[in-house]
Amino acid sequence: MSDLIKKEGFDYAFDPKECSTCQGRCCTGESGYIYVKHEEIENISKFLGLDTKDFVAKYLFKKGYKYSIKEVVSENSHACIFFDKTINGCMIYEARPSQCQTFPFWDYFKTRVDALKLECPGIRNV
Repeated sequence: MSDLIKKEGFDYAFDPKECSTCQGRCCTGESGYIYVKHEEIENISKFLGLDTKDFVAKYLFKKGYKYSIKEVVSENSHACIFFDKTINGCMIYEARPSQCQTFPFWDYFKTRVDALKLECPGIRNV
């Protein structure tokens, strides 16, 4: 029985067991945007036990007309504010945004599998 995750339209699969080996490369590294929708803002706020306005003020910033999760900058690296190095994982995993839930199956990587393999040790050829 295989634990590989596959998605139609993608020429690779993902082995989630490898997440424990990479120190959260999908949550750290180069700066980027982690966009959250209104419903996700409400879900994460509730998960954290915060008022939505307080959550937005503390954890998000506006980029154009969208909100993105803030990053923590250290030693030339950017990390999602919810990435916890001590547990090597996400502090809001159960309520994480859809952008995070769908990684590594992003359209961007359909033609950049080699770059994805450098970032994610769980990528497998199918």
